[in-house]
Amino acid sequence: MKYKGIVKKEAGRFIHRYDVQYLTEDGQEKNYEMISRDGGIDGLERLHGRGADAVVLMMHSPDGEKILINREFRMAVGGWVYNFPAGLIDPGETPEEAAVRELREETGLRLVEIRDRIGLSYSAVGFSNEMNVCVVGVCDGEIRKSDSSFEEIEAGWYTREEVRKLLKTERFAARTQAYCYLWAGSEEKR
Repeated sequence: MKYKGIVKKEAGRFIHRYDVQYLTEDGQEKNYEMISRDGGIDGLERLHGRGADAVVLMMHSPDGEKILINREFRMAVGGWVYNFPAGLIDPGETPEEAAVRELREETGLRLVEIRDRIGLSYSAVGFSNEMNVCVVGVCDGEIRKSDSSFEEIEAGWYTREEVRKLLKTERFAARTQAYCYLWAGSEEKR
């Protein structure tokens, strides 16, 4: 494919919609609709992204026997979805600082230890260039309701057996589903 250009179609508070024009290998002109957190994309280089927009928290209990998952109402699907705590990185904030803040805001829990920071990944590469950094760690404390009335979040600790059951019956964000499947193991392995 050959990049031809990009046109900003709509500006929002948190996301912006663009049309990316390109030529296919057989010379056909195509228009690809996408969204971005970046309101100033003006070329191919900036289209590739500037760095992490958001942080995703893969948190475990201190004994490693439970994983923290949020059950949250998501307007885009009109229903409840299981997802890791996550959120946008504020200007001037490091991913680690955002992890501490988002964990506290969404769950009331305290980040005890960061065990790993996984490199950049795309949230929804089929229609967005938003990038995440995943923080793997340990947290503790008492779960409490989200600080924000704009978010309906029910945080909870889940055992491997509970996660295996949820994976068969509930809807998940893809990254959460994949990680939880690997963490919990399949029934066939037991």
